[in-house]
Amino acid sequence: MQTYSVIHSISEVEIRFYPPVMMAKHTSTNQGSGFGKLFGYISGNNTGNTKIAMTTPVHMEKNKVGSSMAFVLPKIFTDENTPEPNDVSLEVYEDEGGYFAAISYSGYTSLSKEKEHTEILNSLLKKEKINSSGLPKVLVYDSPYKIINRRNEILIPIIFDSKQND
Repeated sequence: MQTYSVIHSISEVEIRFYPPVMMAKHTSTNQGSGFGKLFGYISGNNTGNTKIAMTTPVHMEKNKVGSSMAFVLPKIFTDENTPEPNDVSLEVYEDEGGYFAAISYSGYTSLSKEKEHTEILNSLLKKEKINSSGLPKVLVYDSPYKIINRRNEILIPIIFDSKQND
């Protein structure tokens, strides 16, 4: 699982710090077309024919022109040793990490749940005078085959000032 530190909790929201991590990403104008390509990459469809362990969470972002899905790569991978994808529609990069506000919800994710929890999170950030610095991400932690105790989150990048918590 991708590591993070909880810096502060406000009601049902956590302020987290995520260290840099290697990721594999697929971006498309077609909703949901990236999972198979990303799974192929970690199954060995890469320059080293390297099998890569599946980690959690899966990161999903949506914007006006399309969507993206990204897999977090295990900690052993760095900018120097991560195999390149054979599929040119995939990108491997080091995510810089940073501070994020996170809110969790259960069940299968859906547009309505994503919208509801994004609104709750944005409202709390506004109330606490914490500035966001980017678009929300949806994090999914469980296989589609897991039915109960599912974990999903909305993550919004923030400009974090530790003095806000003094």
